[in-house]
Amino acid sequence: METTSRVEGPPATRRTAEGYLRAEFPWYGLDEAFTGARWLMQVGTAADGTVQHGSMGHGDEPSIKSDASGTEKERFAVVVTVAASPVRRTGDGTGVLEATTVSSAAWLAGSGLLAYTWPAQLDHVLRDDWLDQQTETAFELADDLAGPEWSTLSLPVDGVPMPFHYRESEFGWVLAGSAGAVHIGAYGRGMSAYGLGFSVVKDLGLYT
Repeated sequence: METTSRVEGPPATRRTAEGYLRAEFPWYGLDEAFTGARWLMQVGTAADGTVQHGSMGHGDEPSIKSDASGTEKERFAVVVTVAASPVRRTGDGTGVLEATTVSSAAWLAGSGLLAYTWPAQLDHVLRDDWLDQQTETAFELADDLAGPEWSTLSLPVDGVPMPFHYRESEFGWVLAGSAGAVHIGAYGRGMSAYGLGFSVVKDLGLYT
């Protein structure tokens, strides 16, 4: 599994729509059946500044809480859009950008979920070590989408049923699939993944 980015940060580090507007691919979010709050998160860029992926939130803004009872009350789903692209040269010709795959979307989604998870038994000092370990596990799982940890789930993308890889954990759920020019990842907690649908975001104003 190849990726060129980093783990998502908490909502406090959200950026404006400017980065999303620079993307050369369509953004995906939950379709119109979802009527709750929507908000922008972050975009990820390559070394040459090309926008590679980004996330859009739906529902409650998740927070990092060591109190498990607090996180159980949160209901959110985050949709990650990753530009589908082969191995290619950077814009300035000085390097190579790795290919993006469904595994890239799965890893970004898994890592994003971990960013809002904090086991109650861990203190601040140990959390970084725990996060590093769990992120490596998420990477390994995303690299083996045919493995036993994943099941298949069909969800509508622009109204057309599409196959997704899906898994659940004690922290929430993660899924990933493809839709033409992009790969779609998603993660959430408190909202069932089985009732979700995805569609192209036509108005970023709904998220700002």
